[in-house]
Amino acid sequence: MEVLYGLHSVEEALRAGNRQFDHVCVARERHDQRLQRVIDLCRETAVRLRFEPREHLTKLAKTPGHQGVVAVVRAKALLELEDLLDGPEPRLLLALDGVEDPQNLGALLRTADGAGADGVILTERRSAPISPVAIKASAGAAEHVPIARVVNLSRALEQLKERNLWCVGLDERGTMSYDEFDFTSNCVLVLGREGAGLHDLVRKHCDHLLSIPMAGKVASLNVSVAGAVVLYEAARQRRAAQEQPKAAAPAKKKVQKGLGS
Repeated sequence: MEVLYGLHSVEEALRAGNRQFDHVCVARERHDQRLQRVIDLCRETAVRLRFEPREHLTKLAKTPGHQGVVAVVRAKALLELEDLLDGPEPRLLLALDGVEDPQNLGALLRTADGAGADGVILTERRSAPISPVAIKASAGAAEHVPIARVVNLSRALEQLKERNLWCVGLDERGTMSYDEFDFTSNCVLVLGREGAGLHDLVRKHCDHLLSIPMAGKVASLNVSVAGAVVLYEAARQRRAAQEQPKAAAPAKKKVQKGLGS
């Protein structure tokens, strides 16, 4: 069992219905509408409630930042890579190449959910776990986004290529601007480590390397911010493609060529 803490984290876990709850602890000292929503959800879903002193919740969560609610739950079940490919096309996936900061991981999961990504791929080693900190940083989005873990990201990218997905890496040395790429087809966006970027082997397995033009003095953005920029560009393109009048004849699509084509 593990703990979840924070209003959004616990509320979204209850709404998603993917977790097995042991019980939820609520601070006796707090009385407001936001906490009442969590209490009502617990009663609707028959989850046991305990009203405890705030100090007890702090010990359970190992942080005072629990916002008056802590849940004891089973660990989140992660998926296989193949599971992320089930569903309507075009698919949009996010792959993280060694993102180790749980705050960045949580922010990226929140963005992936908001931008309509179909799933997130994490590596088993040198990657932040789906911890209570990451879940709280995701504002509960971690409960809704399909997540798969893989042993070898390079091998996973090869598998995705075999399933006709473009593998697109974000790299400050990329020669194509992120808004020049056509995200309306099946694709996976690959983001690298904080500070170091993509591993060399992962970079070599990408069909395209994209960059975000920087007008200031620094060379790049924080990985979670950069991911948000590109994922929402992908969402914008996909939304525009869906909104095109059906009666209009489809424009001839430009054929994209990968690196080395």
